[in-house]
Amino acid sequence: MQGNLLSGKKIVVMGVANKRSIAWGCAQSLQEQGADVVYTYQNDSVKNHIAPLIGDSLCVRCDVTEENGVKNAFATIQEQCGTIDGVIHAIAYADKESLHGGLLKTTKTSYNQALDISAYSFMEVARYAASLMKQGGSLVTLTYMGATRAVPHYNIMGVAKAALESEVRYLAHELGKQQIRVNAISAGAIKTLAVTGVDHYRELLKASKELTVDEQAVTLAEIGNVAAFLMSSLSTGMTGDILFVDKGVHTA
Repeated sequence: MQGNLLSGKKIVVMGVANKRSIAWGCAQSLQEQGADVVYTYQNDSVKNHIAPLIGDSLCVRCDVTEENGVKNAFATIQEQCGTIDGVIHAIAYADKESLHGGLLKTTKTSYNQALDISAYSFMEVARYAASLMKQGGSLVTLTYMGATRAVPHYNIMGVAKAALESEVRYLAHELGKQQIRVNAISAGAIKTLAVTGVDHYRELLKASKELTVDEQAVTLAEIGNVAAFLMSSLSTGMTGDILFVDKGVHTA
């Protein structure tokens, strides 16, 4: 639905990998509401893959695993845009061995990597993004029900998402005086590149769909619309919250 809810807003979207990415669903909704979207990409391969989607929009390299990767990315964004009004953080990773092998078999290296990319990166993004939000703004990350429940085969990613959700609350408290809101969207299972890394992901998608109130899986557009709301001035009373966009899955 076209609108002007975000007219004049500059919003950074991190984590678009392809047209099935939740980040892409968010970006589309933001643009439909009038936002000027700035994209980040991990490497040239990803950039080339998403180029047909994003057109001539500003696209900045940001590999969160690199020393000063986030710092340099937001320095570039500042040079190109001056200030920003929000960030969608849709970045997460755990190696296949950790996802497939169970929590007890997770190595320290794999644990640190999953927490670094999936959780610490949000703290680092918040640090540099906040300095560009001169008039306040909104930070949104993506989580999942596996942060609070033991979802079969989700393993180390559930631990990382739990850390991420805790960060949302602490960052909301810390950034509140700057009028910066911090929230997370907990989306229902949806077929993305990320979910295919989870063992028996088809069973997860099927179960998630069956648990919805209308037996229809949540869509990218529905998730994106909530992201647009959280980026808008309509959500100024909300911070430190986890918003479930799963059609009732988490209540089952």
